[in-house]
Amino acid sequence: MLNVRLFRMPLLLCGLLPGLAFAGALQFAPLPMQDPETVMRETQPMLEYLSQELEVDFEIRYATDYDEILERFHNGTVDLAYLGPLPYVSLRARYPEATPVVAFREPGGEAQYTCSMVMFADELRPLDELADQPVALTQPLSTCGYLATAHLLRDGGTRLAATDYRYLGHHDDVALAVVRGEALAGGLKTHIARKYAHLGLVTVAESEPLPGFALVANRDTVSDARLQELREALVRLRPAESARDAERMAEWGESLRYGAQAVDDEDYAAVRRLHGEVAIPELGLPDLTPPAP
Repeated sequence: MLNVRLFRMPLLLCGLLPGLAFAGALQFAPLPMQDPETVMRETQPMLEYLSQELEVDFEIRYATDYDEILERFHNGTVDLAYLGPLPYVSLRARYPEATPVVAFREPGGEAQYTCSMVMFADELRPLDELADQPVALTQPLSTCGYLATAHLLRDGGTRLAATDYRYLGHHDDVALAVVRGEALAGGLKTHIARKYAHLGLVTVAESEPLPGFALVANRDTVSDARLQELREALVRLRPAESARDAERMAEWGESLRYGAQAVDDEDYAAVRRLHGEVAIPELGLPDLTPPAP
C-alpha cells in the first residue's frame, strides 16, 4: 500500500509515509488502473482545490486493484474513492453506506459514457463468429470489461464465456491489442476507442449510456455536511462555460477536468440491471446468460 500525505494551504507532497494516519484528513483512494506517479499528477490538483475550499487535509491511499479499494472502503480505512459504475454498484451491494457524491463529465460534457466492442478494420467479422477467438478485456470490475462486452456479444448471438477472453488492465492496452492483431476484438470505453480510429480500430457495437465515474463517500466516516460541501465545491465548477474554471482545471486529470454533476444511487439502476443479467465469473459467479435468438 502506498500512502501520500497532502497538506492544506498550501498542499505539499511530503513523501511516502506507509502506515501512518493523518489526524482529521480524508483518506482518498484514486482509480487503481494507473501508476502512483500518474495518480499524483492527475489527482493532486483536484485535491488541492478541495482542500482550499473545504479547509480539510487529504491523504492519498493508493491501491493496486478495485478489490483492495472495496475491501478498505468496507473496513472504514478509506473515506472517499474514485470509482467506475460497476465497482460502485458492487461496493454498494456489500456496503450500503457507500454514497455517490458527483459523477464526472466526459469530454463531450455528459456525465455518462458508453462502452464499445471494437475490431481492426481489416479483420471485421460478425459477432456470432467470435467463439474460441481472442477477446481483450480491461478488468473484471471494469464496467466496459466483462459486463458490457458480454451484453454486446449476447446481442450479437454469442457468449463471452465461449470466447478466449483475457484481461489486459487498461483501456488503451485493449485498443492496442486489437490493432496489433493480438486479439480479434475488445471491449473498452467508446471515447478511448475513438482515439485509435486512425490506426484502423472500428466500433462494431456500442452499449447504452451508463453513468459516469463517481466520487463515492463512505457515510460511516464522512458526515452529511461534509458530503454536501464536497458536492457543491465540485458541481459549481463549470469549465465549459467559464474560462476561469477551465483554466483552473486544466491541470486536473483527463477524467476529472470537464466538470461534475450531482448524482445519487438511483442513477445507477441501468448498471444494476446489466449486472443482474450477466454474472462475471472472476467475481465468483458463472456466466449462464444465453445468447440472443
